[in-house]
Amino acid sequence: MIAEVIINRTAKKLNRTFDYGVPQELEGLITVGSKVLVPFGKGENLEEAFVVNIKEKTEFEVKDIKKLEDNLNSKQIELARWMAKRYFCNVSDCIKLMLTPGTRSKEKKIQEKTIQSVYLKKDIEEIEIDIELGKIKSEKQKRVINFVKDNEGVTIPEIEILTDCSRAIVKTLVKNEYLELFDKKIERNPLKNKNIRKTSFLKLTEEQENAFLQVKEAIDRNIYKRFLLYGVTGSR
Repeated sequence: MIAEVIINRTAKKLNRTFDYGVPQELEGLITVGSKVLVPFGKGENLEEAFVVNIKEKTEFEVKDIKKLEDNLNSKQIELARWMAKRYFCNVSDCIKLMLTPGTRSKEKKIQEKTIQSVYLKKDIEEIEIDIELGKIKSEKQKRVINFVKDNEGVTIPEIEILTDCSRAIVKTLVKNEYLELFDKKIERNPLKNKNIRKTSFLKLTEEQENAFLQVKEAIDRNIYKRFLLYGVTGSR
């Protein structure tokens, strides 16, 4: 299988399709509307692209698609093509309007955030012995150790706020192998706390119905002309 894709770039010269092979493990998963990652150009960098057509063969020597990211549907791709032709813009720009907020481009895509969590590296009994022997003399270092003992997994900013000690204190204890840091990923979903419900159909007013019918009639008859719709700001 061969996929025709549009590269997710704004450059006019890229406003055309490129052929890529569909790996066997992705056959049946990649369809028209799929958002994929493909090798593009001379480097090894992967670029986002949108599948706009599937065909059996190509006249070119092609590279394979590397990863499937997301799916739209063929109707959305068809609409994007129409919008691009009607308003003289890139197909990729029109496709991005239909993507979930937070995923519209690789630059602005919501990524996982990594934070550092703090843990004791030595047993607390061993650390207490070092305190008694005078190896740890700083009261602030003792304060941080006691706080981490009761709150393992805490972050450095939390230590700074809740113990009134600086980041340098924590780094010194890490350097002396009393504390250790672990990276922890936090998934961020832009829609996680959104209450999204399917909207019901709105009932048009008499004036709205009249305007709608005039536009619909023009579309049905393939007549392209301008319509001036009047309404106060925020009306719908």
